[in-house]
Amino acid sequence: YCLTGSIAAAGLYAYIAGSPSVFMELFHVSEKQYGWIFAAIAAGLITCSQINSLLLKKYSSRQIIVTALLFQSIAGIALFAGCWFNLLNVWGTIFLCFIFLSCQGFTFPNTTALSLAPFSKMAGSASALLGSIQMAIGAITSSIVSYLSDGTARPMAWVMACCAIVSFILVKNGVRIIGKETTTSNDLDEAVKEVIAAT
Repeated sequence: YCLTGSIAAAGLYAYIAGSPSVFMELFHVSEKQYGWIFAAIAAGLITCSQINSLLLKKYSSRQIIVTALLFQSIAGIALFAGCWFNLLNVWGTIFLCFIFLSCQGFTFPNTTALSLAPFSKMAGSASALLGSIQMAIGAITSSIVSYLSDGTARPMAWVMACCAIVSFILVKNGVRIIGKETTTSNDLDEAVKEVIAAT
């Protein structure tokens, strides 16, 4: 769950690294317009993180993560394909980035809670390690976007899509790879709700 959340969050770092040049240089929006675009997309992320609390009353954190990452992967693939074949204008790019990053509002709180839930007695240390891993992977993806920069949206879209797909594969196959869950489902759900309520 730590890697799933960290790699999914790295898609956000890729967006932050690449979006200024994509929108202001490629689509020629003004700095003020870019600020509004960034705010609108961020609002989607914040809104979905609030909706997440309501969904937890009916669905488990893992169900929410899997569904969110599926939609995030689809949005990432659509964004990359649209950029590759030059099918997207500024509005199409904004829409797909909005969908992609809104999914992060469901993924981030649940992966964080599931990562920290088994370590209630070492929550501070576990949280610090989780944050370090997220920042490290985010720094790597940001560097990749900058390194691959070619004046198009393709590097940003490619890295975003890869982050979502890898995260989806991890969460779908992680339990099978590890062998078993380390905590019972009921205990884990209760712990997750406590962690999310605290944040």
